[in-house]
Amino acid sequence: MELSECREKIDEIDRQIVALYEERMKVSESVADYKLTHGMNVLDKTREQEKIDSVKALTHSEFNSLGIEELYNHIMSISRKRQYAMMNERGIKGRLPFMPIDGIDKKDVRVVFQGTDGAYSQEALFEYFGRDVHTFHVDTFRDAMSVIDEGLADYAVLPIENSSAGIVSQNYDLLVEFENYIVAEQVISIRHCLLGLPGTGEENIRKVYSHPQAILQCGKYLDGHRHMTACPVENTAVAAKKIVEDQDPQQAAIAGRHCAELYGLEILKEDINFSAVNSTRFIIVTNQKVFVKDANKVSICFEIPHRSGSLYHILSHFYYNDLNMNRIESRPLTDRPWEYRFFIDFDGNLSDSPVKNALHGLREETVNMKILGNY
Repeated sequence: MELSECREKIDEIDRQIVALYEERMKVSESVADYKLTHGMNVLDKTREQEKIDSVKALTHSEFNSLGIEELYNHIMSISRKRQYAMMNERGIKGRLPFMPIDGIDKKDVRVVFQGTDGAYSQEALFEYFGRDVHTFHVDTFRDAMSVIDEGLADYAVLPIENSSAGIVSQNYDLLVEFENYIVAEQVISIRHCLLGLPGTGEENIRKVYSHPQAILQCGKYLDGHRHMTACPVENTAVAAKKIVEDQDPQQAAIAGRHCAELYGLEILKEDINFSAVNSTRFIIVTNQKVFVKDANKVSICFEIPHRSGSLYHILSHFYYNDLNMNRIESRPLTDRPWEYRFFIDFDGNLSDSPVKNALHGLREETVNMKILGNY
């Protein structure tokens, strides 16, 4: 056959495929009607696997068998999404356990942060809540989450991501472990300085203390000063406080300018982080399932079956509901080697129909899905 004849033949076959696809979707809507009437789940894994096995058996090569499996996975995924939309159209969508509120109360509240006075978390706290709020600090991120969980504070301010060093993985894990939820975020600019005792100099420093993230962010500076050994501590402000307490002229801290002013330290070198636009995103966390009415970002996490194509099909829920996904991260599951929990941020509000559709589908097709917050 000539190329033009091949193309004409393909065009004719495609017209038949489209017609059959639309006919199949009409029948699948009838299936959805039956399921909705009888309270059945949209996803029927056993039936779908039987269907895939049967259509694969109709093929005549291993390559076509794999292709048909992929094709029918797509077709059935699209069918499910139409069924979720039908549920929404009929008001059968379930109620999300989050209550809309007009705004975050910033007066007469208790706010906890990790570290000590002068920590970047405290700076982010002041940026968001102002300085006329009751605050206190704890030693670890886990302590901050526990305080919120027990109701001893109304909000916690925790770092979640740095523009240079990446995510604060421990806080991702804690969001899963605790029944606490993100209600807001605050981004602050990070300008690390090398702080030492008055009268000392860079050439005298042998040990540099700071939070591991800050050490990472200043890696280029430290690589150029091999006489300095980086020593991780819980927090940049803890590091600054240690320099004052130890009174050792060979010790320095990586922290912010505000720590120098607070603890009476000298700035030995300014702006030692390798990125001039270094910033950290902090989350505001509470133990209440609430979201501000004009919130525009949703954070979720979930696990998926450990098989080929799982993540690909799950992410299609964002495409079919026209939702912009702006972040995806993964964390290993400690009890299941080489399997992962995925964290996703996407644009939207929990009261929006497309968001409800996507979450409905994700809840049915993933494992242990959790809404981390809408903010």
